[in-house]
Amino acid sequence: MSHLHKNAHLFVSAVIVLAAALVYGLNPEKILPMFFEFKVEVLELKNIFRAVMGLYLAFAGYWFYGIFNSDHWKYSTITNVLFMGGLAFGRLISTIFDGVSLQYSLGLIGELILLLWGIYNLKTKTDTL
Repeated sequence: MSHLHKNAHLFVSAVIVLAAALVYGLNPEKILPMFFEFKVEVLELKNIFRAVMGLYLAFAGYWFYGIFNSDHWKYSTITNVLFMGGLAFGRLISTIFDGVSLQYSLGLIGELILLLWGIYNLKTKTDTL
């Protein structure tokens, strides 16, 4: 497997999670109502979304770091698999208990693809990195 293919997984994940971070935390009271059917008016809710933004930025930053520092590629990919798996698991639980949402179903599909892509990359020979 090529070096480019393995890094593409981290790059795609990092760009998507970076965008999600900005949507969640940049200006939650103005941006989130455009995507979801709720308002962010309470200070604590703003704090939660900005904390999620910080978490997403940290992971995206580490995945970018793993692209450019081959010593961290494996660990970046492991954290990516855990991150995507955790999100997918949460969405599956929500789908079971709360019902199907088209918006979240698309996210679930994307997370499952990135999860499986990451697992595939980890299982293939990493000596070329």
